[in-house]
Amino acid sequence: MKEHEFFVGSEGREVFWNIPLPAFEIILFALTAVALAIFAYGVYRRWQMWKAMGKPEMRLDNIKERVKIVLAEVFLQKKVLKDPYPGVMHALIFFGFFVLIFGAAFDAGQHHVTEPLFSWTFLKGNFYLVFSFLMDLFGLFVLIGVVIALDRRFVKKPDRLGYRGTLDTTPDDVIVLLLIGAIIVTGFIAEALRIYVTNPSWEVWSFVGWLLSRTFTGVELDTARTLHQVIWWVHAALGLGFIAYIPYSRLLHIITTPANHFLTSFKPTGYIEPIRDFENAEAFGVGQLEEFTWKQIFDSDACTRCGRCQDGCPAYLTGKPLSPKKLVQDIKTYWLEKCPDPLKAMVAAKLAGAPAEGDAPAEETPAKALVGEVIDLHELWACTNCMYCMENCSSSIEHVPKIIDMRRYKVLTEADFSPELQLSCRNMENNSNPWGVGAHVRGDWAKELGVKTLAEDPNVEYLFYVGCSGSFDDRGKKISIAFAKILQEAGVSFGILGTEEGCCGDSAMRCGNEYLFQTLAQANIDVMNGYGVKKIIAICPHGYNALKKDYPNFGGNFEVYHHTEIIAKLIADRKIKLNEPLKGRFVYHDSCFLGRYNKIYDAPRQILKAIPGIDVVEMERKLEKSFCCGAGGARMWMEEDIGERINNARTKQAIEAGADMIAVGCPFCLTMMSDGIKDNHKEETMQAWDLAELVVKAMGREEVKPPVDTCAV
Repeated sequence: MKEHEFFVGSEGREVFWNIPLPAFEIILFALTAVALAIFAYGVYRRWQMWKAMGKPEMRLDNIKERVKIVLAEVFLQKKVLKDPYPGVMHALIFFGFFVLIFGAAFDAGQHHVTEPLFSWTFLKGNFYLVFSFLMDLFGLFVLIGVVIALDRRFVKKPDRLGYRGTLDTTPDDVIVLLLIGAIIVTGFIAEALRIYVTNPSWEVWSFVGWLLSRTFTGVELDTARTLHQVIWWVHAALGLGFIAYIPYSRLLHIITTPANHFLTSFKPTGYIEPIRDFENAEAFGVGQLEEFTWKQIFDSDACTRCGRCQDGCPAYLTGKPLSPKKLVQDIKTYWLEKCPDPLKAMVAAKLAGAPAEGDAPAEETPAKALVGEVIDLHELWACTNCMYCMENCSSSIEHVPKIIDMRRYKVLTEADFSPELQLSCRNMENNSNPWGVGAHVRGDWAKELGVKTLAEDPNVEYLFYVGCSGSFDDRGKKISIAFAKILQEAGVSFGILGTEEGCCGDSAMRCGNEYLFQTLAQANIDVMNGYGVKKIIAICPHGYNALKKDYPNFGGNFEVYHHTEIIAKLIADRKIKLNEPLKGRFVYHDSCFLGRYNKIYDAPRQILKAIPGIDVVEMERKLEKSFCCGAGGARMWMEEDIGERINNARTKQAIEAGADMIAVGCPFCLTMMSDGIKDNHKEETMQAWDLAELVVKAMGREEVKPPVDTCAV
């Protein structure tokens, strides 16, 4: 027998352990079977819980694409690594453990399966050396990751790992980290003792164990052999205990998070499923946990409490009660409280041979109001629908649709929402705009420009959908005028609907008034289809998003463009010339509904860069991590009486970037940034402009004038 084979073959293990090989195999296989049985039972019980509650929802279409998502998000850690420090920490642990688990299985495959049956072995020669090196390297990666995790959670203590200064660490968090660390440390110690006793020259390739073995100098070989046996069994027990512990701990996310990635929605970003049967529905929205779909409930079990959603939530960061992480965890806590009852009913039904739906549980957990007790009303209404949480969640959790569903319940079923929001909804219902201005003046802004309505000339390429802000708000009308001038200068064929145009309904939908939204949407669609509209340009990202993603549910299938896309193309095609230099240091504020919802990040910046004379800077929070202006999710029409105003916080970020001009691509953002400038007492040195206004000025078509006050809300 060669010296090398002595330490990797079955004969060597017998000599080293002084245990007959069959007994060794029996003990190890028995312990492994127990661990796997405990693991399987835990997964099975959780599976029963997942099935016990929630309405049906189809998430098993397009399997090929779903597998690709899992490969990208799980095995390549795509979203996880977007946040470098915790991302690298998680990647070290994930990739390290992934390699170690398969390496251990590979090793066991030879020692406990191949060798007892065949003489063929593969862990020898150069292959063994490389194998040893990689196992030590990735074991070291895991250990480094665990140290970083312990440092973050117990030393640095970032706010995202808690809520309002209170760390949400549980005993389970500590156990998991210590268990992982103990597995790696005992593995290295066992390896070091083996190398110390045998002292082969090639084991320098197992560099961690080899270096550690130097620390045992002076220890008697018999003592080292005994220590090796003890440590090896401790290591094996910890490893098998880790497997058994997975379904009962936060380690469950090893299963639930990949599953949640696999079950991701293929609907457009920010899509809200409409209520499709108002006539027969007994209640609207979600007022009880069971009214969520099973996938919405499963989301909460996939949450790892990493806090990425909370880390950029504008409501949370300005002192509002909302934390997307806490909201999801509160739903999970309530689900865990309620689930034993339907689970008992399901088991009883199976034993009785009857369908589970017809059986009532023997004991019922006292019901709580989902909206009001489990989820605080202030949390529910603080959300701006900015999509930061969903965009940056590394577990593909869908927060915003849950919030909309619960708002629907409060608005449509209980008619319980703020007086100012009730007024805006009445105005949309009566005059098809949130301000309540008479609909007959909707097209007055365009009269001096000679812009025709589709009633006057339906044979145009584009419908310019102006929207409520661009039609009624004094500041918004300036955007409409500027954009119309750009289109005219470029010779673009377009028209407007004038008095036939109605509110897009976005604010109604996102405040939960789905019935009003569908009424407004259907009215617009009927008019647009009546004129044979094919292409639409919108200046408001909220209207743009609704027309593009929500109107197709009701027969409105159009090509929809945002005005920044059109302007950028006109500049690139040299249809308009920007010869008039402007002055100032400009920063662009990414609108949530333009950026995160529709991935339009480049066009606005291309426009700014094309304007001569200006200096362009960026805020720290930009692109997919941009900070909301505070107007989305119907918050434009609601008082902001808790914490700092979101628009003020965003304006401060622009000031910190050294800008004296804020460029936007959204009328709502323009209003909020203009107000933020005033509240920060910067109106003498800073202004906010829509990109269309800046382009018109750069074209030399309009004298630069200070903006006027916006329409009062």
